[in-house]
Amino acid sequence: MRGMNGSGEQLERKTKPGSGPGQAGPAGDLPRQAWTLLFELMHTHMRNFPALAAEFDLSPVQAHVLRQLGEGPLAMSTLAAYLSCDASNVTGLVDRMEARGLVVRRSSEQDRRVKMLVLTEDGAALRERLLERIFEPPDAICGLPEEDLCALRDIMRRALGAQ
Repeated sequence: MRGMNGSGEQLERKTKPGSGPGQAGPAGDLPRQAWTLLFELMHTHMRNFPALAAEFDLSPVQAHVLRQLGEGPLAMSTLAAYLSCDASNVTGLVDRMEARGLVVRRSSEQDRRVKMLVLTEDGAALRERLLERIFEPPDAICGLPEEDLCALRDIMRRALGAQ
């Protein structure tokens, strides 16, 4: 994995002087600088996502579906919207996951025409193992001093609480 500094340096070269990540600039640029650095860190880390999904014999899309299904039953149409794809694509994806015993289709209690996806016991167990791997922090985070980690955690809690 490329280090955060290398990524930030590339971003700095792409931005106008005085306003790149980590550079001093007008106070109004601070949110953009912080977001750019956070986005670059996540983007760098997510480059490893296809290999991580493959560890569980999943495609990246199947891994995203497992993560999403942990929040409860999900209508196939909602999943199609989440994945920004046609419902026919979701059918094939779900067929493969159902054949593996990860999900089942059930009719909605409100409308029998609506098919809901539900994790099976095996699907829930695989999801748990997948999330353990997804939430392993990258080296760029693990290498920070404890004081910085506490500050970062607290800042992110406040940012997420503001939503």
